[in-house]
Amino acid sequence: MLDCAGIAGRTATEIGRLMREGAACPVALTEHLLERIAAHPDRAVFITVTAERARAEAAAAKARLEAGRPASALDGVPVVHKDLVDLAGTVTTAGSDLYRHAPPAERDAPVAARMAAAGLVCLGKVNLSEFAYSGLGLNPHFGTPRNPHGRDAHRAPGGSSSGSAVAVAAGLAPCALGTDTGGSIRVPAALNGIVGLKTTEGRIDKSGVFPLSETLDTVGPLGRSVMDCVLLDMAMRGVPETPVRRADPREVEIVVAENVVLDDLEPEVAANFERALSRLSQAGMTVRAIRSEALQIAADITAAHGTITAAEAYHHHRAVIDGPDAARVDPRVVARILGGKRMSANDMIAIARGRARAIAALAAELGRGALAMPATPHVAPEVAPLEADEALFHRVNLKTLRNTVLGNFLRSCGLVIPNGTGAAGMPTGLLLTMPGDADERLMSLGLTVERALAG
Repeated sequence: MLDCAGIAGRTATEIGRLMREGAACPVALTEHLLERIAAHPDRAVFITVTAERARAEAAAAKARLEAGRPASALDGVPVVHKDLVDLAGTVTTAGSDLYRHAPPAERDAPVAARMAAAGLVCLGKVNLSEFAYSGLGLNPHFGTPRNPHGRDAHRAPGGSSSGSAVAVAAGLAPCALGTDTGGSIRVPAALNGIVGLKTTEGRIDKSGVFPLSETLDTVGPLGRSVMDCVLLDMAMRGVPETPVRRADPREVEIVVAENVVLDDLEPEVAANFERALSRLSQAGMTVRAIRSEALQIAADITAAHGTITAAEAYHHHRAVIDGPDAARVDPRVVARILGGKRMSANDMIAIARGRARAIAALAAELGRGALAMPATPHVAPEVAPLEADEALFHRVNLKTLRNTVLGNFLRSCGLVIPNGTGAAGMPTGLLLTMPGDADERLMSLGLTVERALAG
């Protein structure tokens, strides 16, 4: 039996294999990670630790594995859930002080129930931006998780799935569930140097998941490899098999947009992106540049009319935002939601029509190729200046989300793969995007890209 400390840092895929081979024990690994969580100096990562549930699920996984009847390729693998997701017997806080003492959920959300049925062991629920409405991951109520790569300062974890990404990057869990409405999986994945998958709208059931934008909200995985995300996607959907296979690099086309997404990059981010494209080309992939009409429409429509997220967030939270409880909400979140209050019917119609045009344009531009861009224009920024200056926070937040939010507008699927380090040794990420419902093709391509980037 291998040492738990060595096992805990491996990919979820490798841990699942070791479990099935009898080289790792789900009970021992779960206890090891619960001890690591308890000893971890950053108390802002977890909101709720579900130790009793974890131990029961680990014991059940051990029994299945010893009987030679694993529930899935991830049976016995520990996981954490973003605290937007209902888990029976726990409070769903949505990162807000308003819901800190709300009644506990009566049942698991379907996505959590499916992951449990696949044998994943739930360690607990992790932190996030309040109401999932920030790309930086700051939270004044439960604290802001520290980006584990930040050696020089407390750096932003990325949001809104801050705790999900930090738990994986800090070695507290091999994989995590997150959500993405404007970049909330892809941004923290990039800033923490892990892999994150933004699924297509409607691919994964989001009932029992606290909403921000009922149109754009998506549920997806974060892990340490693309294959982790493939297996987690299967578990989240409750399916026993997948058509995902590593793509032939000679059949892969990478499309680079020269407008919108390459503006104002940090030098190291730009250099890592160019280096990644060079490696993909050397691996036999075709790389071509375009001026993207789809991205330009998305950027122009958003600048002129606002966002679906803001409008739907105000609709959902209007009783809070227009009432006395607004004073208990992060003022940076309130300011973003109030942007939706100011939007008109004309704005919403213009957005809907522009979105349809942009989605069609993206399909035409890409064919069966994938759009490649830096996931974020910069590495994780320091937290202190963002806390001290609200105007700076909003500027940096918008820039952080600039590239990812385009994918939500375009109803696309997106995959972030680490592609190096930038300023202060902080991670950078390569974002690959395909039109909606091409999730399997994207993951197949991602397996090939990941191998090429690793050399």
